[in-house]
Amino acid sequence: MSQSTVKPAKISRVLPDSIAAEIGFEIGDAIVSINQTQPRDLIDYRFLCSDEYLELEVIDTAGDLHQIEIEKDYDDDLGLEFESALFDGLIQCNNHCPFCFIDQQPPGKRQSLYLKDDDYRLSFLYGSYLTLTNLTAKEWRRIEQMRLSPLFVSVHATEPEIRTRLLKNERAGLIMSQLQWFQERRLQIHAQVVVCPGINDGEHLARTLLDLASFHQGEIPAVASAAVVPVGLTRFRPAEDELIPVSQQQAIAVIEQVQQLQDEFQQQFGSTFAWLADEWFLIARQDIPPESHYEDYSQIGNGVGSIRLFLKQFQSTAKEMLPKAIAQPRRFTWVVGNAVEQAFQPLVAQLNQVAGLEINLVALNSQYWGQEITVTGLLTGQDLLASLPAKDLGDGILLPSLMLKHDDTKFLDDLTVADVSNQLAIPIFPVSGVEELINRCVD
Repeated sequence: MSQSTVKPAKISRVLPDSIAAEIGFEIGDAIVSINQTQPRDLIDYRFLCSDEYLELEVIDTAGDLHQIEIEKDYDDDLGLEFESALFDGLIQCNNHCPFCFIDQQPPGKRQSLYLKDDDYRLSFLYGSYLTLTNLTAKEWRRIEQMRLSPLFVSVHATEPEIRTRLLKNERAGLIMSQLQWFQERRLQIHAQVVVCPGINDGEHLARTLLDLASFHQGEIPAVASAAVVPVGLTRFRPAEDELIPVSQQQAIAVIEQVQQLQDEFQQQFGSTFAWLADEWFLIARQDIPPESHYEDYSQIGNGVGSIRLFLKQFQSTAKEMLPKAIAQPRRFTWVVGNAVEQAFQPLVAQLNQVAGLEINLVALNSQYWGQEITVTGLLTGQDLLASLPAKDLGDGILLPSLMLKHDDTKFLDDLTVADVSNQLAIPIFPVSGVEELINRCVD
């Protein structure tokens, strides 16, 4: 990105009692430069603001330019948040993976759903996955110089011809030399392998995990962990693609194969190293591994151990917050994806032990996406409207907020919570996390 593409960093929030609040920053102000340098993203901003003395150029909401000097302790945060973490625009993906979720959506929805990012900065800041296929020499140097580690990398296959086939990009075949680059510089990645039956499973999956494990050595292993994820398909995917969904038998086979490798990794590293996403066990109709299996939950963003962690958090929170009875009787419908139906039954039973409280779990698959087994985060407003009208929903619907756009009330199909609530004629209560779920039930 050239400097000319960098826009002023527009402020979206000023934290109370912060340095910025004391100075008088307001929402809508925009930072042009810090110590004569124009930050291109949140990484630059944080680096530049670590100094004790700052000279800021700021444009206010009226368009006037101000020079502001700040003296502070080293590493003190100013207390500002921005509309975007990227001030110079998103680095777009240049691959054509047939399993890309962006390409498996219907047309005509909000524009942000179609942004295909492959941006190392979002990977470093938020743990999103990139492929490393579109990095320029300048960006590789920046990763090295600023020690942007760990990054989260979609590997899928280490054999050049298999990875090139999956990403449909000739540069995809460079992955092993790129992993060597990280190793030589003592930088780390977390790897992801999306398994597509008939393409990168079987012997190819074994090869990939063994290759990745060869970089799991030394004080700072270049590959810190790997996640194995089943391909997710929707009814909107291109008709000409070569993908097939994972069957129960295939899931069982992958579980057995990876568990054998996990035993080897445990002996070699004292760590499981490569984890199976929870979906494998749900598709195979098998129990999820115990909590001890997941170590530090290094691949939680890939759904590795997310159900087990939720169950753990529920038990510890319920122990503190669940009363024996509530004064005002109430009934709620708790909507989840049918992938977690069995795992959540004990939680519902525990909630229903509270006198006066009745929770009915409704586990749905997504007709919208055309999936038999659906994780909660993929349920849409249309799925709720198709499945709930004939049901007695009680006093309201408990809706996990991970179905909704971040900091908004829109589902993936662009319906809003208000749209669905009005059509069902029932209150809907988005809940984020265990504590908010229990509070809504009993408070």
